[in-house]
Amino acid sequence: MREEVLTAALPAPCRLDVFLAEALDMTRSAAARLIAEGGVAVDGRPAAKNCKVGTGEQVLVQIPDAKPCDALPEEIPLDIVYEDDCLLVVNKPKGMVVHPAPGHAGGTLVNALLAHCGDSLSGIGGVQRPGILHRIDKDTSGLLMVAKTDMAHQALAAQIKAHSFTREYEAVVHGQVKQDAGRVEAPIGRHPVKRKQMAVTDRNSKPAVTHYTVLHRYPAAGGGYTHLRLRLETGRTHQIRVHMAYIGHPVAGDPLYGPKKAAPGLEGQCLHAKKIGFIHPQTGDYMEFDSPLPDYFTAFLHRIGG
Repeated sequence: MREEVLTAALPAPCRLDVFLAEALDMTRSAAARLIAEGGVAVDGRPAAKNCKVGTGEQVLVQIPDAKPCDALPEEIPLDIVYEDDCLLVVNKPKGMVVHPAPGHAGGTLVNALLAHCGDSLSGIGGVQRPGILHRIDKDTSGLLMVAKTDMAHQALAAQIKAHSFTREYEAVVHGQVKQDAGRVEAPIGRHPVKRKQMAVTDRNSKPAVTHYTVLHRYPAAGGGYTHLRLRLETGRTHQIRVHMAYIGHPVAGDPLYGPKKAAPGLEGQCLHAKKIGFIHPQTGDYMEFDSPLPDYFTAFLHRIGG
């Protein structure tokens, strides 16, 4: 058990679970569980479920020790781009699930990491996702950061929260994006009806910002395609996929937010996490890694380029 003492500095009163989720880099459901279990006090008083906090109020949080991970180690090959005692950078293939979930109990990146690292993974990510700092979807390929120590996890999570953690993607989207570069700023939350989807909404949402640059346009019948470089300023669930669909250019092959008719030659979205950059939590040096476009991506570019 460890204790965290937080002092609220907010422009307006805020729900306690929302405040804790932002301050401690956890999900709102995890924050709500802490409150329900009596592990949170505001100005010395036990916090109620519907409690709100305002500027100057002190929040004491008792965080239970991480439980052992139920996932089992599996000897699955990993494409490790970099590794030291604090962290590792992994190039995840398209089709691999990051952490166990209903329907995906095994064969995940977490199962592979447990076999590779043993007990050397941070516990802050929770029972099902040890060491995981950020996620990419099953059918998104590319670079992922994994923390081996709690110190590294906290330091890197702080960089992500401060938007100083570089995350660049490349994608092919439907249609001809007119501007050579642009910025999409639109809040993202759970879709009010389709619970498996996210959406641009003002209800129970979080700010989200995506920057894009056109790399190449492929005019063709049916509107053609555009090859984009995208930089995340925030990291919401399905952010690029939601933002691109919102501006009328869904990611090619996206079965959730794109056209019902799949893009020829694609299974899942044409989206690759190409570059990450961060300040090493131990040395203080800036490090940056780049992943070449995978075969499925370059094959699709050749196909639409004729």
